[in-house]
Amino acid sequence: METVACNLCGSTRYTALYQMPDRRGYHPGLFTVVECNRCGLGFLNPRPAFEEMGKYYPKEYYEEEFVQNPAYHLRRYAREAGYLRPIERKPGPKRLLDVGCANGDFPRFMKARGWQVEGVEVSASSQPIADFKVYPLQLPDIPVAQPTYDAVTAWAVLEHVHDPRAYFRKVSEVTKAGGLFVFQVPNFNSLASRRLFLEDIPRHLYFFSEKTIRRYMEESGFALEKAHFGSDIFVQPSYNWLHYYVRTKVRRLPFTYEELPLARPEFFKRYNLKPGMPATLKYVLAQPLTALDRALLPALTWIQMLRKTYPNCTYVARRLG
Repeated sequence: METVACNLCGSTRYTALYQMPDRRGYHPGLFTVVECNRCGLGFLNPRPAFEEMGKYYPKEYYEEEFVQNPAYHLRRYAREAGYLRPIERKPGPKRLLDVGCANGDFPRFMKARGWQVEGVEVSASSQPIADFKVYPLQLPDIPVAQPTYDAVTAWAVLEHVHDPRAYFRKVSEVTKAGGLFVFQVPNFNSLASRRLFLEDIPRHLYFFSEKTIRRYMEESGFALEKAHFGSDIFVQPSYNWLHYYVRTKVRRLPFTYEELPLARPEFFKRYNLKPGMPATLKYVLAQPLTALDRALLPALTWIQMLRKTYPNCTYVARRLG
């Protein structure tokens, strides 16, 4: 474990927000999420050193995270591609760099639309990528040092890296003037991130708000053009929001990780129940507040999108000349 200063402003003064374990159970211990007192950036502190991160990304992680659902992923890629239309409409060839390209499906989707594509991926892919170039390195280490790409994308990547500032600077270095940087990250101004223990700790190391992203962009030579708070790319329901409000606003008590109600699979496992309608009914009767929490989630989601407090945000920034 290592203790770090704020990646954005360098301050060593911060406030601890909460502690939680690795909910996936890959490794024991509690991890602390803090907020910088000077600039508001959220981050894990102390955190696992880069060399230690492998234990938090076992093979099971990728099996759980990337469940095969071709129709869903095709819809997602089409929505991601929509953010690149301002570049796509221009005449001539276009070059894309996708950071964290996984198995290469999104670059391949864009290649079919006429783009020249490359990827960056440090994790071992489940299948070899031979139809376009992939750099098996951290983004700041790739051997590209001049404006090369018309667009750079990073979908749910930057919250995982140890040095976001180095990533933003490298994107600035390799993006052409007028090119786009499009990336999706969790929203630190959401209940899910700040209060409900829904960040993927300790794989998520940094937590961004629109304010901190704007500062990163300005320092990196980008103009932030759009911040879309919504579920078009990734869905993140704010589970247990009602429990949080009842405990903190009605009962005037702190809401810690230990106060989280059992999720349905955990409930079934604890009481040795087989999934099905009888078990679900027992779950609802045992936890009526959870049932109401889930029933009201669509209304809460609509409100969050209007107030820019939805758990995910997609940013579009343009490289200044």
